[in-house]
Amino acid sequence: MKLKALLFDLDGTLADTDRLHEQAWLEGLAQHGIKGDHAYYQTQISGGLNPEIVRRLLPQLSEAEGEAFLAQKEARFRELAAGVGPLPGLGELWNWAQSRGLRRALVSNAPRVNALFMLERLGLKFDAVVLSEELPAGKPDPLPYRTALEQLGIGPDAALAFEDSPSGVRAAVGAGLRTVALTTGHRPEALEQAGAFLCIADFTDWHLWDWLQSHDPTAP
Repeated sequence: MKLKALLFDLDGTLADTDRLHEQAWLEGLAQHGIKGDHAYYQTQISGGLNPEIVRRLLPQLSEAEGEAFLAQKEARFRELAAGVGPLPGLGELWNWAQSRGLRRALVSNAPRVNALFMLERLGLKFDAVVLSEELPAGKPDPLPYRTALEQLGIGPDAALAFEDSPSGVRAAVGAGLRTVALTTGHRPEALEQAGAFLCIADFTDWHLWDWLQSHDPTAP
């Protein structure tokens, strides 16, 4: 089946924001006596759902205190991300998809307020926006990607997913999607082990464009 849609994660995929989330998380956790580093962030936080992370790392907090912690953490992230821009090549990929009538969906574990903030910063509009916090299960569960496919009215063989974390890759692959991984925050080996068929630094990678040209829906 010809390519009909592109499905994108947000943080670390559309923009290099993982380092900003890492800073916001580690600053917040330090206030509770947890001294984390990059390895801690990658193994304990990256790709996870905020409420689950707080319950696991800060079990002493009440539900209200956990929500307040997350609100402060996300406000700090938005402060840090005020000047963030898209990953190199995203504009070209976006125009390529638009000129070929490909639909685009956002599939993210990000809270809605952050997702809307980032989409406004990047100037992007999607045909579907699926957020894990609004579903019974989030990544690494395949449900968010399956929901996006349902909303677009297509099967997984007609779409390509872009992710940046092992958790996200597992979710996309679990939904039957061919998945390209951005190496903005994790080693290629970990992303390939999760199921990515291609790892790229950004959207200018010629391997990606070679694949896209070979699956161009407008090609005879």
